[in-house]
Amino acid sequence: MEPVTLYHGSPEIVSCPEYGKGKSYNDYGLGFYCTEDIELAREWACTEASGGYVNQYVLDMGSLRRLRLDEAPYTILHWLAVLMHNRRIRVSTPVMARGMEWLEANFMPPVKEADVVIGHRADDSYFSFARAFVANEISLALLSYAMRLGELGRQTVLKSPAAFQALRFVSYSPVERQVYYPRRKRRDEEARAAYRAELEREVSTGLFMLDIIREEVKPDDPRLR
Repeated sequence: MEPVTLYHGSPEIVSCPEYGKGKSYNDYGLGFYCTEDIELAREWACTEASGGYVNQYVLDMGSLRRLRLDEAPYTILHWLAVLMHNRRIRVSTPVMARGMEWLEANFMPPVKEADVVIGHRADDSYFSFARAFVANEISLALLSYAMRLGELGRQTVLKSPAAFQALRFVSYSPVERQVYYPRRKRRDEEARAAYRAELEREVSTGLFMLDIIREEVKPDDPRLR
């Protein structure tokens, strides 16, 4: 497999990423988060107060074990199981608690066996959509629609020592806050606005979290495709 060019947006220059550093409550747990999209990396390099840097790397996929959550046989519920397991979540209802348990028991993919995990990013807006589904507030169809809003993008996460050893730093470049932070903010606002508009049109039909629990929906259910 050909080497892959990756980018990491950060307030700092990261020429030597270290295994074991970072936050365990990110989307896919502890790891080094990158993207193949340099524009998204530029957006995430900036904060409201300051600019940052885009760090460029080459990853030799070679013999690395890859888990692709954005491709079959995995579904959006597999991605959601990982997200709910790792992110800090306020559980507000019994249905939500049961939903999280069902997802983990029936849809958790083998993340611990992977050197590299590839899948969707969960910005603040997308995380709120995911949480609404698990809380039985929106249908699976609306969640799927919401995940297509705002060019969600894909992230590549290095999870093992082998993956870190296969990563080579290439260069870095500065990112201007006044250009890229507004783009990041606008992407989030547009996604939320489109979601609210669709929410007003949705009727109370479709597959909800409570249906998934009651009907014991499993990964091979055709309604998930």
